[in-house]
Amino acid sequence: MNLQTNRRKLLLLGATSTGLGLLPLRAAMAHADAAPLTAKLDVPYVPTPQEVVDRMLALARVGKNDVLYDLGCGDGRIVVTAAKKLGARGTGIDLDPTRIAEAQDNARKAGVEDQVSFKLGDLFDADLSAASVVTLYLLPNINTRLRPRLWQQLKVGSRVVSHAFDMGPEWPPEKTVSVEGRTIYYWTITGAQKKQAKA
Repeated sequence: MNLQTNRRKLLLLGATSTGLGLLPLRAAMAHADAAPLTAKLDVPYVPTPQEVVDRMLALARVGKNDVLYDLGCGDGRIVVTAAKKLGARGTGIDLDPTRIAEAQDNARKAGVEDQVSFKLGDLFDADLSAASVVTLYLLPNINTRLRPRLWQQLKVGSRVVSHAFDMGPEWPPEKTVSVEGRTIYYWTITGAQKKQAKA
């Protein structure tokens, strides 16, 4: 059994064994100064290996003029790598306050805290319109729920890269690559998708 199959089984098992695959991604603050609610995570935290991070960023042709959003950012490694190695600005969003604190610490250690930010919150509530690149490592049901939001909010020409899971048959990837048994999917937002999102 290859690493990709094992990873998929781990993610799906983690989600279904705790009922997370059926939960909505709605966890927010009651109001701005309130303590955060205890969020139930929709996706188990499994970090993307660095070689996959590097290939995702290369596939999306990330550069110094890009604004990268990583949805379900975990420890922030994709955002931090994009800033440190490629000069991009970035934002990571995650429901887990432990991961956000870790991401902020990793940005400080890398010396890129002025190029990146990390937000505790629900990716379905986030404004993604500033992003020129979106990266993600979520689950299939989350990706398909997210797809119309990406079509609505991202500008034509924005790039989307997903580790391990695609966006369903309604949006086949433009490119698919393999890195040490792990699959990466790539899309570009088009005018046709923008029109479809408005319909």
